[in-house]
Amino acid sequence: MIKKLVFLVFLSSILLLTSCSFGGGRTLVTNEDKSADERMEQILAALKNKDKKALKSLFSKVAMDAANDLNGGIDYLFDFFQGDVKSCEQDTWGSDESIHFGKKSVMLKAWYTVNTVKNKYKFFTIDYIKDTINPNNAGLYTLRVIKAEDEGTQFTYWQDMNIAGIYRPDAEKNKTK
Repeated sequence: MIKKLVFLVFLSSILLLTSCSFGGGRTLVTNEDKSADERMEQILAALKNKDKKALKSLFSKVAMDAANDLNGGIDYLFDFFQGDVKSCEQDTWGSDESIHFGKKSVMLKAWYTVNTVKNKYKFFTIDYIKDTINPNNAGLYTLRVIKAEDEGTQFTYWQDMNIAGIYRPDAEKNKTK
């Protein structure tokens, strides 16, 4: 009887201590995770079809205005990303939320590994999946695609990769000169 009582107290403690991972909070996590996957599917479809208009439409107005030569970045990416996709796996993601006078902005950062028949790539995105504070900010802000072998030199802290538009290593080198 005492073993059953101890077990019930232990089980109740576990449920109470982990209750924040059940219910309402879990829904947001699932939705953000799903939003990241949906955005990645849209990016990969545009790359596969070499659809410049579709890829450009994913970016927010703020990103398009701030990006240095978004059209050139899209052309670069179409040349750089080679082969049909064999697999796409989410490595990790994180989000930041701002609330200001009842309005809300949700910034989603996601990292993916994509294998094609020709190469292995790493993707990093910053996507404002919701922004009622500044509606022009809603949409993709950052897209960085590199070969997996270059991860050590071309992936850093997300704050350092928070650059509007599409990452191009040659453009980054020219900016520092």
